[in-house]
Amino acid sequence: MIKKIAPLLFLFFSVYSTIYSLQAQNIKPEEETALKQLIQNVFDQVWGELDSTKIATYHTDDFLLLEHGEVWTNDTIKSYIAKARSAEKLPKRSNSFEFIRFVKSKNSIWFAYQNYATLSIDGEKIRDLQWLESAVAIKTKQGWKLQMLHSTRIKRD
Repeated sequence: MIKKIAPLLFLFFSVYSTIYSLQAQNIKPEEETALKQLIQNVFDQVWGELDSTKIATYHTDDFLLLEHGEVWTNDTIKSYIAKARSAEKLPKRSNSFEFIRFVKSKNSIWFAYQNYATLSIDGEKIRDLQWLESAVAIKTKQGWKLQMLHSTRIKRD
């Protein structure tokens, strides 16, 4: 029985890997640059400046953020920002990224990166944060937009 199934499995996986390799396209340098800028802008403007008016610029309407076991939508983020802006003193957030990988398929690109943030108030550092994240961006008429982010906090000493 196994001798009969083995060649069929081999054929199936050969065809599947060929189709997959044809679907995965090389990312162009200008696309990689645009996606890096997209992430920088999102974290500087939406999360750093707590500017909910920028969400529509950088997120699709059906955007989802999977954040440490929670599902956030654009509306969830707007509510979070409204609450955060009510703080007596807003921390300044400085963001940096280490990009790991980009994979393109048709009009979307998923990518993975390390996200680092330093929070400070009145020039004094109060906290360093880090996340391991992945994102899916899709090409729209307005340019690249995020459709999904998946974020896992990394404990830092």
